[in-house]
Amino acid sequence: MTRIHPTAIVDPKAELGADVEVGPHAVIDANVRVGEGTTIGANTWLTGWTEIGRANQVHFGAVVGHLPQDLAFAGGVTRVRIGDRNIIREYSTIHRGTKEGTETIIGSDNFFMATAHVAHNCRIGDRCVVANGVLLAGHVELGDRAFVSGNVVVHQFVRIGRLAMIGGLARVSKDVPPFALVEGNSIVRAVNVVGMRRAGLTSETRTRIKEAYRTLYRRGLTYSAAVARLVAEADLPELREIVAFLQGSKRGICWMRGGDDVAAEE
Repeated sequence: MTRIHPTAIVDPKAELGADVEVGPHAVIDANVRVGEGTTIGANTWLTGWTEIGRANQVHFGAVVGHLPQDLAFAGGVTRVRIGDRNIIREYSTIHRGTKEGTETIIGSDNFFMATAHVAHNCRIGDRCVVANGVLLAGHVELGDRAFVSGNVVVHQFVRIGRLAMIGGLARVSKDVPPFALVEGNSIVRAVNVVGMRRAGLTSETRTRIKEAYRTLYRRGLTYSAAVARLVAEADLPELREIVAFLQGSKRGICWMRGGDDVAAEE
């Protein structure tokens, strides 16, 4: 049974699945679809052409599907599409796409902590953590299991690879390769050994990833020569993933400063 608080405002054209709960003073506009078992908290606003999957939690004051903060926005149908079992904590904002027919896409099992901002046309994978106060600018991409710590600012069009981790207060203006740990001003500090272990990557695979990043950052090779060597040595899926990410980078990648050891665990 769908439960709607008497003070909530739900447009008759909105589509709510079974067992949806809508809290006090929440507003759900037309063109919004909410999957079964999802909880919409008090004072939230779901608007625009927004589709939310099953068993999500949208907490107090969150805004999903509002207009993009982009001067290029000229109106039209743009969307937000959200998967299943996501947690969107209080006062988080998720904006819809800018150009006609485009969308902001969020996968499943993600955790957006309080006041996180996901701008227009972002692409978020599965099982990501976006901590308090994070600002993801337009067209940012997060790979699966990426972890973005508190008050991080990510520049538009930046890609953050799978199982990468961004330390708190960082400013990220370059692409972050998979499995990397970045801090400060787009600086790679290490590989995310703890995250890889928790994700079930074997010891052998973790060692090969460390060696790949030593080739990229520590062997004194030019970038093109390092990538060429990685291509030749990419006999594991994770190594091919790194190579594909590097080859697809348009902004360039975060670099490593002099004294750091890519094998560091913390």
